[in-house]
Amino acid sequence: MKVTVDKTENRETYLTVEMDPAEVEESMEKTYRKAVQRTRVPGFRPGKAPRAVFERHVGRQALLEDALDDLIPEAYDKAVKEQAIEAIARPRLEVTQTSPVIFKAVVPLKPVVKLGDYKAIRITPEPPREVTDKDVDGVIDALRHQNATWEPVKREAQSGDLTAIDIWSTVDTQPYINQKGVQFQPTAGSTAPLPGFAEQIIGMKAEEEKEFKLTFPADYSNKEFAGKEAQFKVRLNEVKQEVLPELTDEFAKQVGAEFASPAALRERAQADLKKRIEDDARIAFENKVLQAVVDGAQVEFPPVLTDTEVHRLIEQRFRTRAEVEAYLKATGKTEDQLHDELHAELKDVAAQRVKRGLILGQVAEEEKLAVAPEDIDAEVKRLLDSSTGNKENLEQALNTEDTRESIRETRLTRKTIERLTAIARGEAEAAKEKEAGK
Repeated sequence: MKVTVDKTENRETYLTVEMDPAEVEESMEKTYRKAVQRTRVPGFRPGKAPRAVFERHVGRQALLEDALDDLIPEAYDKAVKEQAIEAIARPRLEVTQTSPVIFKAVVPLKPVVKLGDYKAIRITPEPPREVTDKDVDGVIDALRHQNATWEPVKREAQSGDLTAIDIWSTVDTQPYINQKGVQFQPTAGSTAPLPGFAEQIIGMKAEEEKEFKLTFPADYSNKEFAGKEAQFKVRLNEVKQEVLPELTDEFAKQVGAEFASPAALRERAQADLKKRIEDDARIAFENKVLQAVVDGAQVEFPPVLTDTEVHRLIEQRFRTRAEVEAYLKATGKTEDQLHDELHAELKDVAAQRVKRGLILGQVAEEEKLAVAPEDIDAEVKRLLDSSTGNKENLEQALNTEDTRESIRETRLTRKTIERLTAIARGEAEAAKEKEAGK
């Protein structure tokens, strides 16, 4: 076996491996001995067909391909060991020639992280803003809308009403949306189902019918319809207006049994807003510190890490297979189109997440941060105590090796961010003393 290192770039090593013909022959012989046992060859009992006859029956190329399925991974492992290459994931392999057998391997290498002088970073946190009466009014108004009722009215539809409509429509003479009894809330400026549709409904009365044309935007998500004209016919069956509940003790108790009055509801709303604003300010500060650390670091990593993160982000966006199928049906896309578009959309975000994660990992190593088993136990207990479901099943799930490792990584990331923000505030020594005292 002859191994040539063609180049190394972007934390990937490109190898060319030429197999010794004797190795290939040995692998083909092993493959033949296995395959002849399970392949029926006319005129021979199972396992008794000579190799020459067997090759004529299945084809030499097919036998070679089966042999290479076993041979190439073994040869790759030997090649990286011979070249002292530390691979962090499986390679991309391509057979480029079969006589002699030559294959190429693109080997992902361990990332390289060079931190800047992160200990010199100093950033003053912005104080969280005060909660205003207007902020609290907004929360109360949102709760009133959530608990509103809808009552039929005999007037023209207005923006924000709830209507019941029948829709018939075509695009290029082909059916588009055709449904009866659809509940639709026409809101001025809405782009659903496409820009201008809501404005056509506003002003209509019950039992009125209307025909109109609308053009899909040039950048419409479904490229099949982008820039095309749609013909609509709509019948408005009913108009309902929103009736907001009064701010009474009864309304407060309807929101939550623990609220005896609107005053108690406002007090909770103010406390929750205060915490949310403080959390937002903390997160903004953390992001500013992290960005400063990232800006000062140099990171190189193989593309496979970005691809892996893209897949993780796609899984987070579509939690179930049903969600994927519903999206494909709604957009008219194929699964390959969806994956390609999402990969292009998420690639930069994924790369930044990988870069940040690698930098945080290096900082944790520099700062000698760790998560003790008892810290993981404490987090498992917290999750169990806050759960209202089947605690026995949850406890089993939380105590699997994979879940505990995920908890460890999350806790370590949190500790690393806390250390960096302490450094940025000039409180690093106090943070270290606190860490040592745990």
